[in-house]
Amino acid sequence: MKTLTGPFTQLLSLNNLGVKGPLHDEQLEVIVNAGIVEEDGKIVAVGEFEALRMQFQGCEIAFIDTPMVVLPGFVDCHTHICFDGSRSRDYAMRIAGKSYLEIARAGGGIWDSVTKTRQADLVILTENTVARANRHLKDGVTTIEVKSGYGLSLEEELKMLRAIQKAGMHTQATLIATCLAAHMKPRDFEGTAGAYLQWILEELLPVVQLEELTKRIDIFVEETAFSPEEATWFLQQAIARGFAATVHADQFTAGGSAVAAKAGAVSADHLEASTEIEIALMAGSETVAVVLPGASLGLGMGYAPARKLLNAGASVAIASDWNPGSAPMGDLLMQAAVMSAAEKLSTAEVLAGLTFRAAKALQLTDVGKLEAGYQADFQGYPTADYRDILYYQGKMKPTAVWKKGNLI
Repeated sequence: MKTLTGPFTQLLSLNNLGVKGPLHDEQLEVIVNAGIVEEDGKIVAVGEFEALRMQFQGCEIAFIDTPMVVLPGFVDCHTHICFDGSRSRDYAMRIAGKSYLEIARAGGGIWDSVTKTRQADLVILTENTVARANRHLKDGVTTIEVKSGYGLSLEEELKMLRAIQKAGMHTQATLIATCLAAHMKPRDFEGTAGAYLQWILEELLPVVQLEELTKRIDIFVEETAFSPEEATWFLQQAIARGFAATVHADQFTAGGSAVAAKAGAVSADHLEASTEIEIALMAGSETVAVVLPGASLGLGMGYAPARKLLNAGASVAIASDWNPGSAPMGDLLMQAAVMSAAEKLSTAEVLAGLTFRAAKALQLTDVGKLEAGYQADFQGYPTADYRDILYYQGKMKPTAVWKKGNLI
């Protein structure tokens, strides 16, 4: 049974926009008094409401009787929402002036989250992930990437990936798992960083494939994690085994984005330390540049050079990096709105970065736009002017969210 939902005061389809380079608001397709026809979770047609009602006579109608702007559901292509415990102690130390290294020496940092997540059982991790995914869903985020990386052993990484898989069965949001066992060399691993990466390839990934837990891998390229040379070798090996690759790149020092571009990674994420050299590399590749304003806000750092990346011709997505350490807020729209003022991003660029460009970073081709054939994932905001959504810097939230045509 087809359902026509509307009329929406304005509908932004995000159709006919390029996946790379700058965008201007004049390029946005804004349909007034619009409707969406869906069937079996897929969009059948988008257009003017009365015209659709005439075209699809006899279909069920879900009336919208208040002013509302409708957008595609957001896609958060970089999160760490599968974890247990808090790092509020880290944050208190950070805002008091302690360095990353000082915090780590005091027992904080990634290893603190590893310890707490290892102590949590599968049920707790699943419940935590579902709760955070549902909060995101309420805010209009209908597709969410979720990383492992706080396990760092065979049993614990598998526990995280299984929790993500189970969580996906208990939330209406779509969860996309990524194996980030290469987050750092665990303190309890006896051997070199290279030996640990070899262990991931030979011991962990075969089980991940056998259980079909994910087809995506990630690695943190940084002085405190893995070198560009180690990461390049690891990515080549993982890709040869059938995994799609993404990279934590250029967060504190440059080098990771070059690894990502050379390896053909689907995305390079962070990029706060990227220089003109790295920007040119990203623009010349098909690798999506994923910027993470939440980490910049949480760490008190400058934003990734999103404006320069777009001007150079890169594909720029915006993600939350929701994690217990550097980005605990997890408010994707607020982060994007605040960064847009600092980086001078147009509304079209922000919305593209939160939807179909973020979908590209996850290799998804049926979410992020409102057009026939796409999933019926959309969200409605209580306004008659789409420009209000960023204007209120994340305080305006959707009052209605649809996932595969179902009103949440």
